[in-house]
Amino acid sequence: MFNAFRSVFSATTACIMLTGCAPAQAFDMNKSIDVDAGSQSDGQSTLNGSISVGNAAVVSGGLETVNGTIRIDENARIQNASTVNGSVRLAAGASARDVSSVNGSVSIGDIAVVDGEVSVVNGRINLQPGSSVGQDVSNVNGSIHIGGGEIGGDLTTVNGDVTLSDNALVQGDLVVRKPRTGDFDAGRRKPTVVIGPGARVAGTIRLEQEVELYISDSAQFGGVSGVMTLDDAVRFSGRRP
Repeated sequence: MFNAFRSVFSATTACIMLTGCAPAQAFDMNKSIDVDAGSQSDGQSTLNGSISVGNAAVVSGGLETVNGTIRIDENARIQNASTVNGSVRLAAGASARDVSSVNGSVSIGDIAVVDGEVSVVNGRINLQPGSSVGQDVSNVNGSIHIGGGEIGGDLTTVNGDVTLSDNALVQGDLVVRKPRTGDFDAGRRKPTVVIGPGARVAGTIRLEQEVELYISDSAQFGGVSGVMTLDDAVRFSGRRP
C-alpha cells in the first residue's frame, strides 16, 4: 500500500534533493515539463512542477515530481509515474507500468492500461470502462470507483468508500483494513462498499472493520469474511442501492 512513498523517493530523487547531483534522466528543479506529442523521451523529473506527456509520445524512463500533477495524454506510453503532492491522470488508451501518489488522486481513462500497481495514500482512485490494472490497487483515504475496469490483484482501502459498477472485475480480494489504533475515532463514519450490478469479485470481500455493505443481486463474489458476513449486507436489485 505504501509503494507511493518508495517509488517517489527513489535513489535518483533523493540524490537530487539532498546532494544536488546530476541525475541520469532529465531534471528541472522548479519547472513544469512537457513531452511533445508523438515524441520519444527518457525519464523526466522535477521538484516543483507538473509533467505533461502528449498524445502517442513514448517515455522510456520514470516520471517523478514532488509538487505537481502528471498528465498522460491519449495513447502515450510511459514507465512509472509518481508524485508526492499532486494527481496522476492517464487519458484513454494510455499505458504505464506503475502509478503512485501520496497526496492526490489517480484517474485511469477508458481502455488505459497499468501493468503493475496503482497506489495512493490520501486521494481518490477512478478506473473508467475498459481500463485495467495488472496488479493491486490501494489507498488509505479517499473514494475508489471502478467503473467497468478490471483489477488483476487485490483492491484495498482503509477509510475510503468503494464502488464497483458497470461489470467491474476484481480478480483478487476486496479488502477494507482496520485503521491503526492511533487513527481510530469512535465517532468515525463507516466506509461504504457497493458491489453493483454485474460486478465481480473473484476473491473474497474481506472486512477487517464494519462497513455499510450493499451488494447487487446480480453481482458475483467469493463470500464475505472478517468482522461481517453476507447476512450483514443489504441486497438490492436496481442500478444502485
